[in-house]
Amino acid sequence: MTTTERLASSLVWVVAAVAVLFLMTPLVVTVAVSFGSSSVFTLPPPSWSLRWYERLWASRDLWPAVATSLQIAALSTAVALVLGTLCAIALVRGRVPGREGIITFLISPLMLPGLVIGIAMLQGFRMAGLRDVWVSLLVAHVVITLPYVVRTVIAALSLFDFTLIDAARTLGLTYPAAVLRILVPSLAPAFLTSGLFAFLASMDNYPISIFFTDAWTKTLPIQMLQYVEERPDPTVAAISALLILLAVVALVIGDRLVGLRRLADY
Repeated sequence: MTTTERLASSLVWVVAAVAVLFLMTPLVVTVAVSFGSSSVFTLPPPSWSLRWYERLWASRDLWPAVATSLQIAALSTAVALVLGTLCAIALVRGRVPGREGIITFLISPLMLPGLVIGIAMLQGFRMAGLRDVWVSLLVAHVVITLPYVVRTVIAALSLFDFTLIDAARTLGLTYPAAVLRILVPSLAPAFLTSGLFAFLASMDNYPISIFFTDAWTKTLPIQMLQYVEERPDPTVAAISALLILLAVVALVIGDRLVGLRRLADY
């Protein structure tokens, strides 16, 4: 390795370290503040305490929002996995005119600002006569989680050898049985990857959810905004720390079941 290559490699590592430090600092500060005893955001805190987590446990407004977010995230992820997989199989295996345009359309929610999507869906739901808050939230979250599934499953299907299904059929399996026993296990890492990202994206979504909530049905990010407006104390930091823990748990589960390297391949 020449001197120039060594300098370039060192520069890459320095830039990567600075980027990681820049991204991780807000997370570390949030977690540290959530364990402080001060009633304001102070770092370093005067002493360490679990008072804000105890307040979360006793909160009556938080848990309905958590339940709503978990229900919406779980159902929207399940629906997106089914619809996204069917769309991906049709686009990869079928002779669909305008295939690239359809793929771009399906993943377009990842490219557009959330506020634009929220306003568009709000107007569309009103024109369609859909006024139920919970159903509106579910449909909106399916729209924002579907791109994760479509993009990931299409990438996985492009690496799958479909002659294995034909071989299984020649050995006596029906087509649905061959799909369940051959295709589904091969796509399991893609399902897990897209499901984890879709679930976390639904749990953390704010700019679209804000258009479809009311005083009785709120998601966790909306409730957190209300906490910031009414009681600007480290309670929000404690909620954020638990959300960070949720993301870490999701990564650990993915690493145990599939492996982070294989997850990154999708």
